[in-house]
Amino acid sequence: MNFTFAHNNLNVYNLDKSVNFYQEALDLKVVRTKEASDGSFILKFLGDGVTPHQLELTWIRDMDRPYNLGDNEIHLAFAVDDIDAALARHKKMNCVCYENTNMGVYFIEDPDGYWIEIIPQK
Repeated sequence: MNFTFAHNNLNVYNLDKSVNFYQEALDLKVVRTKEASDGSFILKFLGDGVTPHQLELTWIRDMDRPYNLGDNEIHLAFAVDDIDAALARHKKMNCVCYENTNMGVYFIEDPDGYWIEIIPQK
């Protein structure tokens, strides 16, 4: 028996804003969309065009407030081949929320408050 990653899910309050953020910040592209026939939810699957792993963004029609992430310490991580250029892009977008210069990594924050770790490719 072999388990392999398929996707990670994040629930988002404003689907268009979130999709735009992930496209601009991380060059992800929408690879698949699923909409409920009754309009109760929309799923957007984003991919990096390199790995098979996908990020699923879920919008739920009846959610009437931004999500409360509480003390959620879960985060996504992306490796990048030019961390200095990536950091400059993210600073320009004003989405850098934490830098750890000793470790050579930093975090950006998406529109819903989820943190994404940016690490140098090895």
